[in-house]
Amino acid sequence: MAKSKSEETPLMQQHNAIKAKYPDAVLLFRVGDFYETFNEDAVIAARVLGIVLTKRANGSASYVDLAGFPHHSLDTYLHKLVKAGHRVAVCDQLEDPKTVKGIVKRGVTEMVTPGVAINDKLLENASNNFLAAVHFGAALTGVAFLDISTGELFVAQGDTEYIDKLLQSFKPAEVIFAKPQQKHFRQTFGPRFYTYTLEEWIFTTQYAQETLLKQFSTHSLKGFGVEDMQEAHIAAAATLHYLKDTEHPHLQHITGMQRIDQDDFLWMDRFTVRNLELLNSSVENGLTLLGVLDTTVSPMGARLLKRWLVFPLRDIARINERLDVVEYFIRETDLSKALQQHLKQAGDLERLVSKIPLKKINPREVMQLAKALQQVQAIRQLLSGTDNAYLQQLHQQLDACPAILDRILEQITDTPPILVAKGGAIRDGVHPELDKLRQIASSGKEYLLQIQQKESEATGIPSLKVAFNNVFGYYLEVTNAHRSKVPAAWIRKQTLANAERYITPELKEYEEQITGAEEKILALEVKLFDELLLTLQDYIVPVQQNAQAMARMDCLLCFAANALQYKYRRPQLTDGYQLDIKEGRHPVIERGLPPGEAYVANDILLDREQQQIIILTGPNMSGKSALLRQTALITLMAHMGSFVPAASATIGLTDKIFTRVGASDNLSGGESTFMVEMNETASIINNITPRSLVILDEIGRGTSTYDGISIAWSIVEYLHDMTPHRPKTLFATHYHELNELENKHSRVKNFHITNMEAGNKVVFLRKLAPGGSRHSFGIHVAKMAGMPPALVERANEVLAHLEEKHIDAPLQEGIRQIVSAPAKMQLSIFDAHSDTFKEIRDKLEHVDINRLTPVEALLKLNEIKELLK
Repeated sequence: MAKSKSEETPLMQQHNAIKAKYPDAVLLFRVGDFYETFNEDAVIAARVLGIVLTKRANGSASYVDLAGFPHHSLDTYLHKLVKAGHRVAVCDQLEDPKTVKGIVKRGVTEMVTPGVAINDKLLENASNNFLAAVHFGAALTGVAFLDISTGELFVAQGDTEYIDKLLQSFKPAEVIFAKPQQKHFRQTFGPRFYTYTLEEWIFTTQYAQETLLKQFSTHSLKGFGVEDMQEAHIAAAATLHYLKDTEHPHLQHITGMQRIDQDDFLWMDRFTVRNLELLNSSVENGLTLLGVLDTTVSPMGARLLKRWLVFPLRDIARINERLDVVEYFIRETDLSKALQQHLKQAGDLERLVSKIPLKKINPREVMQLAKALQQVQAIRQLLSGTDNAYLQQLHQQLDACPAILDRILEQITDTPPILVAKGGAIRDGVHPELDKLRQIASSGKEYLLQIQQKESEATGIPSLKVAFNNVFGYYLEVTNAHRSKVPAAWIRKQTLANAERYITPELKEYEEQITGAEEKILALEVKLFDELLLTLQDYIVPVQQNAQAMARMDCLLCFAANALQYKYRRPQLTDGYQLDIKEGRHPVIERGLPPGEAYVANDILLDREQQQIIILTGPNMSGKSALLRQTALITLMAHMGSFVPAASATIGLTDKIFTRVGASDNLSGGESTFMVEMNETASIINNITPRSLVILDEIGRGTSTYDGISIAWSIVEYLHDMTPHRPKTLFATHYHELNELENKHSRVKNFHITNMEAGNKVVFLRKLAPGGSRHSFGIHVAKMAGMPPALVERANEVLAHLEEKHIDAPLQEGIRQIVSAPAKMQLSIFDAHSDTFKEIRDKLEHVDINRLTPVEALLKLNEIKELLK
C-alpha cells in the first residue's frame, strides 16, 4: 500500500517534490555536510560509487534506501556518476540552516549530463566535450556541436551521410533530438551515442530564430554566414535550450556560431577516419596519427589540432599560408622556442574565460587568467617584428586587455585560496573598510593581552588569564586561591574544581566586535570578487580571440617541431591531379620502430593520364597495407598544412580520401564481413570525383574465391572505364589474377612489394617495384606464427596441386584430387630397418651427451657420416 504524503517526514516530502521535476536524473540532495541519495537513486549511487547502502525511517513504520557522501567529495563522486552514463541533479541548500527554523529551502543548482560538463574532473584537457543536437528536416538534416566549457558552437547541414561523418569526427559526449525522431535516429546512426530526447516544439523554426537572436543579441544571423541553414538553426537553438533546461542560464561566453561547410574541407567518411587510425588505434594502446603528431604545449592547441586532423583544408591558399608559417618557425628556432614557453605558461585560457559567466571560476583561476594575459603581452612583443603575413594577423588579433589585467593584479593576492569564502583572496589597500576590519581581527591577541594585564593589575590577581571556548566565548579564569579578589561587576559563567570563569561587559563587547569583523571580512571579500567577475565579463570576447590565436600558433609550432625532429619536408600542393611522393614513409609506423631501425621509404606516382590505378601485390606481412595507408596519410597531412614524411611530395589538390581496409563483421547490425565490405565499397563508388584518392585493400576477400576475384576485377574496370572521374586508386590484393588487368587497360599498372627467399625463409624487403607478384607466401607466414610442421607441409602439398591447375579449371576437381591423395607423413630415420641405421642408432644410444666434448662430438658425427657412405 502506498504511503500517504502526510505520513512522510517533511524532509522526504521536500525531496520527493524536487525529484518529481527530475525523474530521469540521480538527485544528490544536500543535507547538512552530506549529499544524500534516496530510493532508486541510492541503489544506483551505491553500485556506481561503491558506497554503503543503508535504510532510514520515513515516518511511521516505513523505511527508504539511503546512500550518501561528504559534500566536499562532490567532484569525485559526480565524475564517477556522469562517466557511468547517468544524468545528475545537484540539489543544494539555498538558505543558511542557522537562520532558518524547520526545513531549509532547497533547489537544483546544476544538472550535469555527459554532454553538459564544466567540472575539470569531467573534462579532458586535449579533447572537447561536445553536446550535439540533430534535427531531421524534410530534405536536409541539421546538426550543431556545442562545448559549454569553451563556448564553441559549430553548425552544419546536409545529407545523413555527411552528418554521420561529422558525428564520427566530433565524437559528441551526448546527442539530443526530438522524441518523435528517436526511431529514425537509431536506424540512421545506430547505437553509438549517449542520447536524450526533447519535446518536439523545441525543434521549430520560429523558436530557433527567437532563441538564437536573443542569445547573440543581434537582429539577424547574417553576420555568422548561416542565414540559409534553417535545419542547423534548429539544432543550434536546441543545444542552447538544453543548457538552460539543465540549470545553466549564464551563457554569455557563447558569442557566435561557426559554419562547417562540406566544400571547405577534404572529405573523409567515418570508415576512412577509422581505417587510417587517425584518432583511435585498432589495437589497445596503439599509436595513432594524432598521437604521433601532437606535440602541442597548450590544451587549446591540442583540441584544435584534433579538429584540423579530421577537417583538412581544400583551399590551396590557406594550406600554403599554414605551410609558410611552419617554414618560418623552422628557420626562426629561437623565436619558436620562446613562443612555446609562453604558450605553455598560459595554460587553458579558453576554458578559464568560459568559467566567468558560469560563475565557476575561483580566485586562483582568476590569477592564472592574469598570468595568461601576461603571456599574451610577451607573445605580442615577440611577434611585433615578424615579416610573415599570417603571424602579423595573429599579432593584431592578440589583446592583452591591460585594463583588466592591471585590475586583477591590483586586487587579487599573489597566492589566493581556491574558495573566496575562505578569505585572503583580496589584497590589502583595495578597500578601506576591509583593511579596518582586518586590523580589528588581526590585533585581537594584542588587545586580549592588554585586557588581561589591566585586570590583573586592578584586582591583584597575578595568575589571571583570558581564554575562549565555543559555549560562552571569551572569559577570564581565576584560580580558587584568588577568588575573593574578584570584583562584584564580573559575571560568573562556570565553576571548575580549581577555578572560576567570568565574563565582563568589556570582554563581551570585544567578542562581538571581533566575531562581527571576521564575518564582515568574508562577506566583503565575496562582494569585491563578484564585482571583479562582473567586470571580467566585458572581456570575454577579446580573451576568447586570444585563446583561438594562441591555439593556431601552437598547432603550427607543433608542425615545425615535428618537421625538424623527424625530417619531414614541405609538400607542394598543385591544381593538377598528379600525386608524386618520393621516399614516402608511414608517420605512425616509423615512430613505433625499434631504436636504430630505419623505415624503408617508397615512391608512389598516381595520375589520371598514365598511372591512374596501381594493382599492388606481394607477400603477406610485406608492407602492402602500410604503403596504402602512408599514401593517404601523407596526402592528409599536406592538406592540414603540415610538412610530410617524404623526401618530396607533389600533391594535386584532393577533395576526398576513401579507404576500404581490412574486414570486420557488424554483428549488431546483422551484417556479415562481406556485406560490410560491399556497403563501404558502394559508398566509395557512388561518391568519387576526379580529385578523389581511393585506397582499396583486399576487396572481395569476404566471399568465395571466384566471386571475390570477379568483384575485384569489375571494380578496377569500373574505376578505369565506366566513370569519367578517373580517381587515383591504390588497390592491394592477394588475387594475383588481377595482374592481367595491366595488359587490358592502359592506366592500370602492376607493382609488388619485393622479397627475398633464403632457403626455406622469406625476407621482406618492403620495397616497391614494377610488375606483379605470383606468391603471397601465406604458408611461410603460418610457419612464422608457430603452426605445427606437419600442418605447414600439408598446406604446401595442397598449394602445389592447386598451382598446377589453371585459373579457368574447375576448382572443385582440383580439391577432390588433393583430398583423395593421402597426406604424406614425415618418418623418422630410425624407423627404417636397414642394418646401417640400426648400427647408427646403437652408437647414439651409448653416447653420454652430458660428458661429450665439442671435439668428441665432431669425431662422432664424422664416424656416422662414414657409416652412411
